[in-house]
Amino acid sequence: MALTSAHRRNRRYLILLLLVLLVAGGWTAFWYYAQQKAQATLDGWQAREAKAGRLYACGSQSLGGFPFRFELQCDGASATISSANPPLELKTPGILVAAQVYQPTLLISEFTGPLTVGETGQPPNIVASWKLAQSSLRGLPGAPERVSLVFDDPAINRANPAEPILQAKHIEIHGRMLEGSANDRPVIEIALRSEKLSAPVAGAMAVVPIDAEIDVVLRGLKDFSPKPWPQRFREIQQAGGTIEIRSARVQQGDTVAVGSGTATINEHGKLDGQINLTVAGLEAFINQVAAANKQKLGFSVSIGLGLLGGNAKVEGRRAIAMPLRVSDGVMLLGPIKLGEIPALF
Repeated sequence: MALTSAHRRNRRYLILLLLVLLVAGGWTAFWYYAQQKAQATLDGWQAREAKAGRLYACGSQSLGGFPFRFELQCDGASATISSANPPLELKTPGILVAAQVYQPTLLISEFTGPLTVGETGQPPNIVASWKLAQSSLRGLPGAPERVSLVFDDPAINRANPAEPILQAKHIEIHGRMLEGSANDRPVIEIALRSEKLSAPVAGAMAVVPIDAEIDVVLRGLKDFSPKPWPQRFREIQQAGGTIEIRSARVQQGDTVAVGSGTATINEHGKLDGQINLTVAGLEAFINQVAAANKQKLGFSVSIGLGLLGGNAKVEGRRAIAMPLRVSDGVMLLGPIKLGEIPALF
């Protein structure tokens, strides 16, 4: 009787051991399948980028992540953008690309700084650093769904001559397919979020940090096949497409502006359009513009809300409704020139 009982216990242990081995073997096989799927997705994205004139390479690479993730560590990463004029070369110490085994078509990357940028074959002239830099790609190369970029404490500086170009506490850029498909008239939504962003190289007005939340929709693309962005913007212009600012909130100091509008691209690649703004703290902003451009304008401005009228409010504060016009790339708030947007192609 005792021998029979012991025999049964041993058989149960043996069955349990076999089940564990089967599960482990099955999971290992599944992990290798997911790894191959993620690798194929990554290879597909690299091939897609190559068609657009963006070539990526690793000095050395290693695979890992078992049992729950697929990871590719790329050390000595570089990118050559042959579609730029002149061609550019980007280098960074390393990139880690990861995918969960249950989502092999979602690739999440983390970048090691600093990033250097320069003309191909020349010393780098731009250096970018950050506390955290991540990207995510969802979907297959032939049917992209979403792309996101997130930066904490980014700083971009010119190396020669040394000068700051851009810095911020936080920047997020998200893009997704809103309508259509990658092969047939896609409509793309792009969302930008920034905290304490400043760009001293753009002039005195851009030195004061800006917080912004902007949602833009691009209409007029023929498809989303691999190509440089200037070519995409030309497609939008030729199709009579639009750049729709669905919503925008921008804060600089005590000035807060919210609004929406639409812009088109003219034959010169410049923007034309209007954003209907509601602005709180406009007086401080206009005085700041006047101070920044005092030599050009030759006067200072002091405008009270009572003179401009209106009962609008922004976040509980008295505000003024007025248009921000863009004409051939030049931004005008009333008679005051705020800046100029470069040609898109």
